[in-house]
Amino acid sequence: MDKLLLLGDEAIAQAAIDAGLSGVFAYPGTPSTEITEYIQDSKEAKAKGIRSNWACNEKTAMEAALGMSYAGKRAMFCCKHVGINVAADPFLNSAITGANGGLIYVAADDPSMHSSQDEQDSRFYGDFAFMPTLEPSNQQEAYDMVLYGFELSEKYGVPVLMRITTRMAHSRAAVVRKGEKAQNNLKIPDNQNQFILLPVNARRQYKELLAKQPDLMKAGVESGFNKYMEGEDKSMGIIACGISYNYLMENFVSGQCNYPVLKLCQYPAPEILIEKMYDECNSILVLEEGQPLLEQKLRGLLNKGKQIKGRLDGTLERTGELNPNMVGKALGLHITEGLSVPSFVAPRPPKLCDGCPHIDSFLALNEAIEPYGKGRVFSDIGCYTLAALPPYNAIYSTVDMGASITMAKGAAEAGLMPSVAVIGDSTFTHSGMTGLLDCCVDNIPITIIILDNDITGMTGSQKSSATGRIESICKGIGVDEAHIRVFNPLKKFHADNVKIIQEELAYQGVSVIIPRRECLVWLKKKLNAARQNKQ
Repeated sequence: MDKLLLLGDEAIAQAAIDAGLSGVFAYPGTPSTEITEYIQDSKEAKAKGIRSNWACNEKTAMEAALGMSYAGKRAMFCCKHVGINVAADPFLNSAITGANGGLIYVAADDPSMHSSQDEQDSRFYGDFAFMPTLEPSNQQEAYDMVLYGFELSEKYGVPVLMRITTRMAHSRAAVVRKGEKAQNNLKIPDNQNQFILLPVNARRQYKELLAKQPDLMKAGVESGFNKYMEGEDKSMGIIACGISYNYLMENFVSGQCNYPVLKLCQYPAPEILIEKMYDECNSILVLEEGQPLLEQKLRGLLNKGKQIKGRLDGTLERTGELNPNMVGKALGLHITEGLSVPSFVAPRPPKLCDGCPHIDSFLALNEAIEPYGKGRVFSDIGCYTLAALPPYNAIYSTVDMGASITMAKGAAEAGLMPSVAVIGDSTFTHSGMTGLLDCCVDNIPITIIILDNDITGMTGSQKSSATGRIESICKGIGVDEAHIRVFNPLKKFHADNVKIIQEELAYQGVSVIIPRRECLVWLKKKLNAARQNKQ
């Protein structure tokens, strides 16, 4: 079959196409975005009619994937790690409903927080939900695990979580394809109560989920993704989870580690192999990319006198990504490191693109709100978060998707007047609309600025669900049409734009201001595409 040079994200996407996928459901978020984009751009996927449009948020995407599974088709859901928080309700409950058609949830974690507000480890969600979890150590394994994951899902009737990290998602390797499978036929669940989580059904199915755990643990041993490798030096055993296995082996030129190694890439963790290592070795070093999920479990289960080392005892740093040097130091090896960055090299923080419409929006906002004092602007997740940095220093919060409106509402109710929320067009339809409804129901004096650049800019110019709908959404939710104001954020309109903001800051009710101008990056892409089409 074909051998392709693929990102980890792309390997997952190609495997899903080859496995008989009928639909991928996602909201863009680094480092997961390329999975859905690869399927959207794939001629094979188009020929097979695979559904691949973006959803307005992760919850709606996951629920749609669950619905496709209900109909007997194979479905995949993709998001970055914080997206699992948004989809936590269907995630946890779908572990109890189970799956009909094969169902894989891909969560792309971001240790070191390269483009995220935390570095949570999605394996905790899998553990919490008693959901089988796959964690590939390389791109070929990522491909193979998708094929296996759909089969595992259908065999045991459960969704499967696939957890990857930034380095796996965004590094390339050669991947060999394994053949293609036709899409499933429509098939309604045999058990008509399976997806009805009334307590009487949920209690029964929860017990059934728990009863499946020994079989799922056994499957992890039989699949070959969990592998015990003997070693001569029993003074220490090493458990290497997912991509951390690569970091371990890069310290051994011969490709042979002297210590016993348990390569762990499928959960529930195989107790039989862990107990074997504990019985044979004097101590255990746990290598995990992310948080110390397994190390915590081992300290609880095996606190019988032998040392358990890892992130909790300081052998490895508690936060951030692992790398071969960090693992080498943990092994006590001599490590050669490059020179550190000289102190005279100034850091180069990110900034808004030259000509970005958000620049003129924030300049107008800063001038309009200056008489009231600082600390009154609550922002959200998007390119515009960079307005927290000089020279704008315009925003004072960024917590999670949609929090700008609801935090500004709470501050206004505390007596902070005026309170301003700044949110992007895509983020508004992702999770801002419900907050606006709360404001209208309670008639809170608040000014909400929806920055409309016609695209989901921060994650690579994906289509925004808000395009062409913002005014009608706001009016339908209950905002007075007279206080839905639209302006063009350009320097030549600066004075007029400042006046509009000043008027709405003074208004004692819910007002929405929509600065509207296309993202320049997106505009350039459209112009280039138009030129190519003409050629």
